[in-house]
Amino acid sequence: MKTVFTILYILTSVWAIGAIIYHGRRPSRSISWALAIIILPIFGAILYYLFGMNRRKFKFFNSKEFEKRNRFGYPENSQQEKFWAHFDEDIRKERLNRLIKASSNTTAKSGNKVAVLQDGGETFNVLFKAMEEAQKFIHVQYYILERGNLLDKMSDLFKRKIEEGVEVRIIYDSLGSYKLRGRPRKQFQDIGVKIYPIMPIRLRNLLFSLNFRNHRKILVIDNKVAFTGGVNVSDKYIKRENGLGKWKDVHLKLEGPIVNDLHMVFLKDYFFASKKADFHTSDFLSEQEMAGSVDAQVVAGGPDSNHPTIMQQYIGMMNQAKRSICIANPYFVPGEAFLQSLKISALEGVDISLLVPKKSDSKAAKFAMFSHFEELLNVGVKIYLRDDFSHSKIMIVDDDLVSIGSGNFDIRSFELNYETNVLIYNKEINSEMTKEFQKVCKKANPVTLERFQNRTLWQKFLEGLFKFLKPLL
Repeated sequence: MKTVFTILYILTSVWAIGAIIYHGRRPSRSISWALAIIILPIFGAILYYLFGMNRRKFKFFNSKEFEKRNRFGYPENSQQEKFWAHFDEDIRKERLNRLIKASSNTTAKSGNKVAVLQDGGETFNVLFKAMEEAQKFIHVQYYILERGNLLDKMSDLFKRKIEEGVEVRIIYDSLGSYKLRGRPRKQFQDIGVKIYPIMPIRLRNLLFSLNFRNHRKILVIDNKVAFTGGVNVSDKYIKRENGLGKWKDVHLKLEGPIVNDLHMVFLKDYFFASKKADFHTSDFLSEQEMAGSVDAQVVAGGPDSNHPTIMQQYIGMMNQAKRSICIANPYFVPGEAFLQSLKISALEGVDISLLVPKKSDSKAAKFAMFSHFEELLNVGVKIYLRDDFSHSKIMIVDDDLVSIGSGNFDIRSFELNYETNVLIYNKEINSEMTKEFQKVCKKANPVTLERFQNRTLWQKFLEGLFKFLKPLL
């Protein structure tokens, strides 16, 4: 038996390490996986098979479904060009606009109205009020649809609206909303909701569905108003829970030309999830009118994108910074490229502040995040620990750039998840977000280099361990 195990260990290890050498893209990640395979006999190879393989080179991402999804576009007479924002007098904004257009295939649009929703309770009050006013359709997409009061309220609302003739479509991530399978999903179907999981986890597609998740949060109503940001449908945002209390998060209410771009992200995902051949964007997209004075741009990326769109957006924003960068995120575990860009900006004299929660719903992510604090403090980055738990994904640059969305500052959001941010080119919204950021920082606990260096050996060990495992998180 021992001989059989040894032979199996050698064969799986040789295969896995060979796959790493052939398909690996980043040396740090490849080394971590190679050591995991050696240290964890057979189990390490299985983990690599499920979570580590570079499947961008595989047939899955060249399938007919993905090809159709990528060709899914605007009707020929949509006249989107008339809303394109022009930054002729600001090369910083124009360079960022070009980067996102090349990476995400979306252009900054002018004439938008953008409202920032700073609290979960406020978000759901505004969101439910907008859905109550729906006359044609309600399109819903969330990473987490969690059973509770909010989901029950949503179900009751959908039942009433469907009786009024409003169409309701829901797509959700099959892992993030795994409790929705079975009876809860059937309850939505029974009231007339068209509901589909995105990349459902089944044995035949386990290799591809388990590791690549759809982390987007999108709501579109009658193609007139749209919502996106970091908030999931969960009672955590309206009720205190043990340990973390009531979750904080930031969401956006959008009106104007940008609604079409955000709606297109939903329509592509719905087409992919439902596999409805007769599903066309022209049935739902409509001509938009100017709703405000805000220039904004949808940033959408995923594992089938040609570029790591979310990472490129964040690094692009940093590279345009002249004075300040503010980042708020609960899972600040970025790769080396992002860290080096951040450190370069700090060494150039840019004032950088990082706001993260003291507590976390993921201890692994918390220790991996803390493992970078010393090197960031050494180059002058200011770090603040807030007492409450904030799930927000925010980046504020200088006095005229803000990003809010679903994209975390970690390798999963950069490479493995489908994410959507909104990049806002606007001084007023920047000022609003900066004031809120600074208000929270004043209440938070600043991390000093001297105090942080005096942490326990056990904490340093855990940080080192999870920093080593960071590429696998």
